[in-house]
Amino acid sequence: MSDTTETTLENLDTAIGAEAAGDESAALVAEMPVIPAEPKIDDQGRAYATGKRKNAIARVWIKPGSGVITVNGKEEEKFFARPVLRMILRQPLVSAERDGQFDVIATVSGGGLSGQAGAVRHGLSKALTYYEPSLRPILKKGGFLTRDSRVVERKKYGRAKARRSFQFSKR
Repeated sequence: MSDTTETTLENLDTAIGAEAAGDESAALVAEMPVIPAEPKIDDQGRAYATGKRKNAIARVWIKPGSGVITVNGKEEEKFFARPVLRMILRQPLVSAERDGQFDVIATVSGGGLSGQAGAVRHGLSKALTYYEPSLRPILKKGGFLTRDSRVVERKKYGRAKARRSFQFSKR
């Protein structure tokens, strides 16, 4: 038993020696400047991203402009009539202080209006990070880049809905 203990201690000493040598290389790596990610822009000067929320999927293109937002060929006010939905849509632009600087074109399908607004917001956030990678920490901190994975629970057999039972009858 003592022989195996001695060999493991020797292995530990060599491992510690290797780590000490690794610390010097880690210091060299830490000194190297961090190169930001390259913007992903197409030939027409647009950035593209896909956003999802519930059952809605949005394809979003952004390009520098006057701040016009078009969803499925309609103006933002016509497609999302409720002010809350328009506020959800603009959250990434407002938090990144880019409201009114980009034209947004989105096509969205599936789900309801709330899910569609969330999908466009998610796609817009991703497109902003593709166009301007320096905005990623701001949008990440706001939680705009995270896909909200909550979806409607499926209905089970023997149940009225996903969890609700049928009304109990004693006789």
